[in-house]
Amino acid sequence: MALNLNKNLKLYYSIKEVAQMFDINESTLRYWEQEFPFLRPKNSGPAKIRQYQEKDIEQIRLIHNLVKVRGFKLAAAKKIINSNRDGAERRAEVLSRLIEVRDELQALRKQMDMLE
Repeated sequence: MALNLNKNLKLYYSIKEVAQMFDINESTLRYWEQEFPFLRPKNSGPAKIRQYQEKDIEQIRLIHNLVKVRGFKLAAAKKIINSNRDGAERRAEVLSRLIEVRDELQALRKQMDMLE
């Protein structure tokens, strides 16, 4: 079996790390947990410290895409997720990939401009 260097080896992320990933406040994550019942990170220890797994981060990515990127209100985002979760996930994935491609093309353009 080949070693997968791209595989993320971290199992749990803190609320601070996840908030930084999406450039949002920790309080926003806590609020989304209240609004979206499927978003339930693991709470550990007596202090109930939130531990987000990769599946939780994918849920946050979907919510973030709908609310912050596409500009839906929370009620509309809930409705979209409840009515067509697979479609919403696919659209979020496609949009994310398109943004990555755009960024790569912009970097290539900068390199081309430097060669001129």
